[in-house]
Amino acid sequence: MSTVSADDVIAAGLAAGLDSVGVASAEPFESTRVTLMERRERGLHGGMAFTYCNPDRSTDPARAVPGAQSLVVGALGYRKSAPAAPDRAAGRVAAYARSDHYAKLRGSLGHIAEILRSVGHKAAVVADDNALVDREAARRAGLGWYGKNSNILLPGQGSWFVLGSVITTAALEPSTPVPDQCGPCRRCLEGCPTGAIVAPGVVDARRCLAWLVQADGEFPLEFREALGDRIYGCDDCQEVCPPNRQAESNGSSAGKGLDDGIAWVDLVDLLESDDDELMARYGRWYIPRREPRYVRRNALIALGNSGRGADPEVIEIVHRYLSDPDPMLVHHADWAARRLGVGSVATV
Repeated sequence: MSTVSADDVIAAGLAAGLDSVGVASAEPFESTRVTLMERRERGLHGGMAFTYCNPDRSTDPARAVPGAQSLVVGALGYRKSAPAAPDRAAGRVAAYARSDHYAKLRGSLGHIAEILRSVGHKAAVVADDNALVDREAARRAGLGWYGKNSNILLPGQGSWFVLGSVITTAALEPSTPVPDQCGPCRRCLEGCPTGAIVAPGVVDARRCLAWLVQADGEFPLEFREALGDRIYGCDDCQEVCPPNRQAESNGSSAGKGLDDGIAWVDLVDLLESDDDELMARYGRWYIPRREPRYVRRNALIALGNSGRGADPEVIEIVHRYLSDPDPMLVHHADWAARRLGVGSVATV
């Protein structure tokens, strides 16, 4: 079997387009497993499955690749300047969800995996997958530290990155972890619109807008106004983060440029679209049970918050949904109608 070094795979990942690459041991993330179990028992997961579904698996790389020795972890920047909001009722999409950044990330990690396989090692790419806690892998691989909003912050570059790993049987020299650099700053805790960051590094998913737009059932009434114009994701805790602002002012090249993905969605057009059209446009998003009704639910809330109660198109689409056969959508249309002051005939 030929040899390959940590420096080799790091260089290969950077050459393949990753913004940062590091190496960590594939030993189980025992402290992370305990934390996930404790937070799940407290209900902080808010029904979220993902890495909470099976902490024994998502914190043990060897479950995905038997005999795993190392993780090669990569970060790919996605932050770009969004175009201005259109002069219509529009819904905002979080930066990470505007384009399929994970496809590019997996491609770059796949290049590393191919190199490792070519010299006789097993290697598997894991990204945005409940098989591994990506943020803990990134921390161990020296990419960055946990911010108080629980995101990984890369030194000098901030947190606007998607993360993924190559789990391999190759024994590689691990990178040096990065020390915490948040200091006394609490801007993310104070800037969260729903107070979801209940302690440094602890997020209550039951209050987190980024999770609630993905959760099934009715959107909690107490957080509908706070949702504002968002229909997928929330960036507030990253927008207020000083390292992110510093990275932007320093001209960090990660993800630099104008966002060419879906930054804004015309809400009336979305609500007029059929199921096939919605899934063709937004099927990359996590949608509960793959049911387009949840995209419409979010759009009705954003429409209610749009302040466009004098727009004939808005009035017409809200009134149409007051007679929808789906009771959940009727309830959200009723809320939107009341919020816009355009009347309601629904009984909630």
